[in-house]
Amino acid sequence: MKNKKSQDGRRDFIKKMSLGGLSLAGLTLAPIEDQLSQATQNINRNSSPSDLEITDMRIAHVDDAAPIIRIYTNQGVMGHGDVRDGADPRYALMLKSRILGENPCNVERLFKIIKQFAFHGRQGGGVSGVEMALWDLAGKAYGVPVYQMLGGKYRDKIRVYADTPTVADPEKFAERMQGRIDQGYTALKMDVGIGLIADIPGTLVNAEFWENQPGGMRGWYPEHGSYGQTEHPFTRVQITEKGIEELVKYVAVMREKIGYEIPLGTDHWGHFGVNEAIKIARAVEPYTLAYVEDLIPWQYTNQWREITESTTTPTLTGEDIYGLEGFKPLIDSQAVNIVHPDPNSAGGILETKRIGDYAEQNGIAMMMHHAASPVSFLGSVHSAAATQNFMWLEHHSVDDPWWEDLVTGIDKPIVEDGYITVPNNPGIGVELNEEVVKEHLEDRAEFFAPTPEWDEMRSWDRLWS
Repeated sequence: MKNKKSQDGRRDFIKKMSLGGLSLAGLTLAPIEDQLSQATQNINRNSSPSDLEITDMRIAHVDDAAPIIRIYTNQGVMGHGDVRDGADPRYALMLKSRILGENPCNVERLFKIIKQFAFHGRQGGGVSGVEMALWDLAGKAYGVPVYQMLGGKYRDKIRVYADTPTVADPEKFAERMQGRIDQGYTALKMDVGIGLIADIPGTLVNAEFWENQPGGMRGWYPEHGSYGQTEHPFTRVQITEKGIEELVKYVAVMREKIGYEIPLGTDHWGHFGVNEAIKIARAVEPYTLAYVEDLIPWQYTNQWREITESTTTPTLTGEDIYGLEGFKPLIDSQAVNIVHPDPNSAGGILETKRIGDYAEQNGIAMMMHHAASPVSFLGSVHSAAATQNFMWLEHHSVDDPWWEDLVTGIDKPIVEDGYITVPNNPGIGVELNEEVVKEHLEDRAEFFAPTPEWDEMRSWDRLWS
């Protein structure tokens, strides 16, 4: 009792009890019913978790963000997730018949039921988004933040890196990156690739062939057989010594502008094989990049290891990999220095933590990719908070002024001085700002329109006989 901290703590306790409507002395003398009422006054009474049941699932198609999932229950508690950028919402809707009538608090059980209905890339968006919505529901039902259900948190704030799209002029590009620093970001990524030098004679080999095909050298062109749909080793595009010099100019100007204190990563280099990737990784060594991302497709484990062993520039991949099983070959063979799952396609919040934990056991760090709505951004924050070897989370919507307004229940700006504070609210920690969501729906999209056509299961899902 002589300890000042103990005295202060006791006074604080008594004060709180008094503010709650019952003094400490009164509490000890009150009937047992009043004592129980006082002791449990902060428990969430919105739901009875053991009796919770999923009754519906709907989608709101938000333009330039992602299709947002809403799962409804018999007790009025709702959970939210989203299907990742560029993913078809039907990847999620087809799962509705598998989870109707189930208790959403059994997250891992339901994940094992739906896990088989996803694959790599955007195809993982449905399962991942539903998994996030289930965690959101479970947290709200029990009145705790998601990170607490994952075993607690390692950190109170999550470091965010700002993605920055390409600007053709190196000096203007550098100015834009400096603008990110002025906004408070302490880690950056720049998109720089062979598209920037395609018009400079003598920089690329075999580029003219692709420029004359549908879509030219656009990396996101959807037609099969185009440059955008041809895996890197098979384009046979090569980079000359002059081409390397021109590309490195962008990195050199960037470092000259922002200095070396800020970690700087690079992405979207182009579609080419392992030899060109090694040329680039070695050429940028003097500029101490934080990583080079997705130089070749993630599936080529042996080639990734060859790149990683050939350079001191850290290597990173993984935003299109679904599930821990997809990451294991890269991790087991030490093929990359950093794994880079996107919780919106990797399988959700818990599966991303599992990926990070497995990488940690093998001495590999983890960053997270993200390019969707603030709902899954906050879901990713919980996974990041609960994973020890986590580094930074991508923010892909820095330039969208309305993006943060899609949600309520969290202090704004969500990202401040390059960090986001881990929410302590139940579930993921935010609710939708319905009016803003309605303002940004895709053309002809309805706000969480009914989806009865997805209520019935039409297949036998067992994978064995």
